Amino acid sequence: MKTKLFTIITMLVLVGGITSSTYASVNNNSNATVLTDVSKINKIEIRGNVELYVSAGNADQVKVYNRYYAESALVQSQNGVLRITSYKPEKLVVWVTANDLRAISAYDNAQVKSFGKLSAIDLEVNLHNNATASLNVDTYNANVNVNDYAKIDLAGTSSVYTLNHAISTKVNNNNFVAETYRDTLNGLAHREVVDEFAGL
Repeated sequence: MKTKLFTIITMLVLVGGITSSTYASVNNNSNATVLTDVSKINKIEIRGNVELYVSAGNADQVKVYNRYYAESALVQSQNGVLRITSYKPEKLVVWVTANDLRAISAYDNAQVKSFGKLSAIDLEVNLHNNATASLNVDTYNANVNVNDYAKIDLAGTSSVYTLNHAISTKVNNNNFVAETYRDTLNGLAHREVVDEFAGL
């Protein structure tokens, strides 16, 4: 009887140990959720308290951190548009890799950051409210619209660069080089430059 009791207790201890180590492993993996049913992303819209990291890659992938399902955030993909929304106090962190990204729009307090150099033929960036962006791009045509109190730090290169911004916004493009650029402030042409030596 003692032997049977000892065997049962030993089995319970072993099963308990296996269960807790499996739970810990699942818990660590649940910090990021990979959304597998997302493809052909050409536009991203983010709203609320979202921090988006975006990179160029051969295949589209969306990885959502901070226990995505527990935070009741909205991540929706429809007709090439990926919409990410979260109004929780904690930032929802999302990393998107896209093969053919053409536009990014950010609203509210959302943040956009490029992870590595973001390459695209045409890229349109629209920032509204208090949204911020820090992008390193390599494009043929970059069209940047900064509204309200939004901020952007832009680095990299483009053949054609168009900037539309309000006086209340902050634009830092000291590390950005373009062959041709047009700067429009509050709807009025502020500056237009064509590099005469480009292509020589």
